Amino acid sequence: MPGPDVTMAAMSSKTRNIAVIGAGIAGLACARTLAQAGHHVTVLDKNATPGGRVASCDSPFGTFDHGAQYFTIRDRRFEQALATAPGACKPWSANAVRVLDPHGRVAEAALPGHEAHWVPVPSMDALPRYWAQPLAAAGRLELETRVTRIERDALDASRWQLATTGPGDSVHVYPGFDTVLLAMPAALAGGLLATTAPKLAAHIEHVEVAPCWTMMLAFPQAVQPTLTHLGPQWNAALSTHHRIAWLARESSKPGRGVVERWTVQASAAWSQEHLGDDEDRVQGKLLKAFAEITGIHAEPSLVQMHRWRWAKTQQPLGRSHLWDGKSGIGVCGDWCLGHRVEDAFVSGLELALAVHAA
Repeated sequence: MPGPDVTMAAMSSKTRNIAVIGAGIAGLACARTLAQAGHHVTVLDKNATPGGRVASCDSPFGTFDHGAQYFTIRDRRFEQALATAPGACKPWSANAVRVLDPHGRVAEAALPGHEAHWVPVPSMDALPRYWAQPLAAAGRLELETRVTRIERDALDASRWQLATTGPGDSVHVYPGFDTVLLAMPAALAGGLLATTAPKLAAHIEHVEVAPCWTMMLAFPQAVQPTLTHLGPQWNAALSTHHRIAWLARESSKPGRGVVERWTVQASAAWSQEHLGDDEDRVQGKLLKAFAEITGIHAEPSLVQMHRWRWAKTQQPLGRSHLWDGKSGIGVCGDWCLGHRVEDAFVSGLELALAVHAA
């Protein structure tokens, strides 16, 4: 996972029994790096599939990337890691613009500092599923497993055990860990660490991550190549509309199918203001804003909503990870550096390297 420039075997380290809580990009980068270095790694995640916000959902009209929309490649280590999955990701000609509210007027023909957009194929979650497969095959990926407590092992006080809940409120304890690494939203990590590692929890307190209401729309009356598309000529846009921050024509992404589909992400401020609102009310307001921006007034055949409680980092940690070698507790996540997919990867990788070198 880290790439050929990192010689893991040359680092001084003993083999550890390590728990990684969270199977998003940060958790997978961390876990795979440590497993490849010879450590005994177990990954636990509350969801039924790996990936975190690098997620996709199915519909009768095709998939939606309802979390991360794409990624960019700036770090050479990330580029090397992606090379381990040849053909899994393809460039997306997003034709992205910035639009002014309220009527979809284009402010710029292309976003400033525009760089290549990449997407896994056939959906965003294909990449984390690929990276998680070796862990799953080795029996080291525990899904639908929510960690509720980190505590000293009942039989060996020098180690850690994890209390968990699973499907049907089943409970289980995973014992015997030398190291516990949290790759999860800052607020959840802080809650788990409040009594276990209060000094680490204190570092997380200033991190701010905004929610995001996401709306998914399908228009099967617009099917390529018979009808190229509805609405604007652009396929993605940063919007200055007070309700909507981002729109993307899902069907313009490679390998995504021919039915016109849109993913609409509300702005951080508006999502925070309407965090607790009824889903139908949020849907109605976002549909109105979508029509104003795109000029698409056709009735969608499908409308789905999803609320991400922690989506876009407003105030990052300011460093790639936290690691307390004395206690064997560490923390990583995109929120350490920002909110990009690559931020999550770099955070998980650098925590793994720190743990291995300790």
